[in-house]
Amino acid sequence: MKKVGIVMGSDSDFPVVRKAAEACAEFGVPFELHVMSAHRSPAEAAEFAKNARKNGFGVLIGAAGMAAHLAGALAANTTLPVIALPVKAKVLDGMDSLLSSVMMPPGVPVACVGIDCAANAGYLAVQILSVSDDELAEKYAQFKEKQHKKNLDAEAKMQETAKEIK
Repeated sequence: MKKVGIVMGSDSDFPVVRKAAEACAEFGVPFELHVMSAHRSPAEAAEFAKNARKNGFGVLIGAAGMAAHLAGALAANTTLPVIALPVKAKVLDGMDSLLSSVMMPPGVPVACVGIDCAANAGYLAVQILSVSDDELAEKYAQFKEKQHKKNLDAEAKMQETAKEIK
């Protein structure tokens, strides 16, 4: 099975990023966690991305706050799918991170999840890998069915509550 490379610009991003790793682990998808900055260690980030495919990765997640160029820097150096995870910083409520992540030039696509939505970054990575892995696709289908059932159960409970109120 291909791995997910989860790269964060700073170790201070880990409390958010952790949920992406947990989402991968939930499905038994191997992952690696790395700290590489598009600005403070650009050569290392570029080298990681350039070698990601041959090192067994199938998708990369680039998590960064403020001037969140990490996902774009990774995408510039690989042909693998890259998911941007904008991390909320102390200024601008993460909008700077979001816009830095989604406003990529033509030819350098980056998928992007919401600000601090690390679990969704992990789930999207799993979905991407499931395209070529039937066992993983089945696990993900079961996950979706559990979500569906949980929502239906919540709806039934809400209808009972509504009856009590009336």
